[in-house]
Amino acid sequence: MGQDRKGSDTEEGEVGAGIGSRFSFSFGLFWDDCQRREGEMAKESVDISLKGKVAMVTGASRGIGRAVAIMFAQAGCDVVINYCRDSQSAVKVKLAAEKLGVRAKVAKADMSNTKQIDAMVNATIKDFGKIDILVCNAGIWKKHQIDKMSVAELKETIDINLLGTFYAIRAVVPQMKKQKSGVIITISSTAGQRGESFHSPYAASKGAVISLTKSLAVELAPHNIRVNCVAPGWIDTDMARPALKGKEGTEVIKQIPLGRVGTPEELAGPVLFLASDLSAFITGEILNVNGGAVLCG
Repeated sequence: MGQDRKGSDTEEGEVGAGIGSRFSFSFGLFWDDCQRREGEMAKESVDISLKGKVAMVTGASRGIGRAVAIMFAQAGCDVVINYCRDSQSAVKVKLAAEKLGVRAKVAKADMSNTKQIDAMVNATIKDFGKIDILVCNAGIWKKHQIDKMSVAELKETIDINLLGTFYAIRAVVPQMKKQKSGVIITISSTAGQRGESFHSPYAASKGAVISLTKSLAVELAPHNIRVNCVAPGWIDTDMARPALKGKEGTEVIKQIPLGRVGTPEELAGPVLFLASDLSAFITGEILNVNGGAVLCG
């Protein structure tokens, strides 16, 4: 028995030594590869580039959408600038993008009208050959008291903020599936996370956008289509500026730990990150950009 056990111990020792040797060899190769990659990265600067990409940005004639379109152009991306009413402002964004050396196109479409959205997407594919990135930014924010709100007022907000996002995504997904790649970025709000008194339709629509984002992230992942969301807090835009004046504005700023409202460019930066390859392993994320006012996630 003792002799058999001794032989067994020897065999186990040899096997263990073999495994240890193979592990050391494999880990050594892994470590060498890590050092090689680190050395290569040290020689290169990190650059966010969307060169060769085509992006469609809804509601891009002003505010956040405008900042996103221009920042995308700065990153080398061709841009389609959607607008509904203000054609002059949209053309100005187009000219600003073209000065940065990219192709740009203005596209009129009411985001509550599925036929107009489908036509805009089809025209983009015809002109550019593809759509790599969709940013669903178009939205409205109106004050309503629940017992005085009409069905038409409720429907207006839901149609643009929620259904418009749904319509745009539904329109681009077939092309992205064909390409076997794509990035979709929705714009929600802190209101969609915590609610907002006297803006219940807006809060409801933005909360639904968050759920839509998470649902589609899983559904579209097998097609190499990433879906993420940016949830801004108070941003200095034409839409929000009236509420940021006087005592009301002072109270708003008191609720923001960083002590100020954000700029459209500070929102565009995170959108650019989510559109880039630096976020290639991120999908279904709700990225909060609110100065610390709402902490969730």
